[in-house]
Amino acid sequence: MNTLGTVPTFFVYGEAPRPFGLGFVHAETVMARRDLHFGRVEPHLHDRLAQITFWTKGHGSYLIEDEVLDFSAPAVSFMPSGVVHGFTVAADETDAIVISIADGALSSIAGMVSLPLSAPVMIRDAADPALWDRLSRTMHLVLDEYAHAAASAETVTMPLVAAALGQIAVLAAAVPAPAVPPQRHLANRLRELVDAHFRDNWPIATYVDALGTTSHLLAKASLASFGVPVKELIAERRLLEAKRLLLFTVRSVEDIAYEIGIRDAAYFSRAFRKRMGQPPGEWRRSQSEVLGSALARPGANG
Repeated sequence: MNTLGTVPTFFVYGEAPRPFGLGFVHAETVMARRDLHFGRVEPHLHDRLAQITFWTKGHGSYLIEDEVLDFSAPAVSFMPSGVVHGFTVAADETDAIVISIADGALSSIAGMVSLPLSAPVMIRDAADPALWDRLSRTMHLVLDEYAHAAASAETVTMPLVAAALGQIAVLAAAVPAPAVPPQRHLANRLRELVDAHFRDNWPIATYVDALGTTSHLLAKASLASFGVPVKELIAERRLLEAKRLLLFTVRSVEDIAYEIGIRDAAYFSRAFRKRMGQPPGEWRRSQSEVLGSALARPGANG
């Protein structure tokens, strides 16, 4: 919920935050929501949802945290989850393709791309038209696959998303990234450490020491960037890993609990049920049925 004095948080623009699957992917054009924004999207952020925005025509200004960047198409940005952004464009002249990717899906392809996925980047003036043409073909293919294979969009589009991110990395190679405010930089480093050590039961003091900061500054950075305290950020990362292992492996609940750093399987089951509304085994069965049904639909093969 957004209150006065807070940056609005959306699912996709104009829609309240809501749960989504581990591999969630969404693709549409900016002007598909023209009636919501008329070319002016106020500063906002997305929780656990990153975005690629490829401007195909027109011009405008793009806000990333506290920096405003003027652009003319072609231009492209990558926004990790939790980064404040917005834009102002001429609605009659400008459009873009926007791909939204769940953090869980993004982490599954992180090893396939050289683009840093924890910091925002916007590319406005790379000179090689051939590179822009390649990215344009890939982004339009993602949009087309999403529109015509919605039931299997997560499976079909992720390799294309990885390709797009790789192409953005090539475009970005000679272009400096927008400056990252110190608080956001600290939050990015925290998330990297949580990804590396959530299984290790590090106390918050260990994260503080490893980052060379104070508990107060770290708490502020986590709340400002992710909307949750450090302890909750660690718990959410454990939950994400547990859901992946439940859905994509046949490992036992006890083994999964141990894998994510919880030695008491009964405690893990209680904590999982409190967050997800189902115990781990029941959640695994229900989600497997949903996934299987989606892949079996006639539209799943395009």
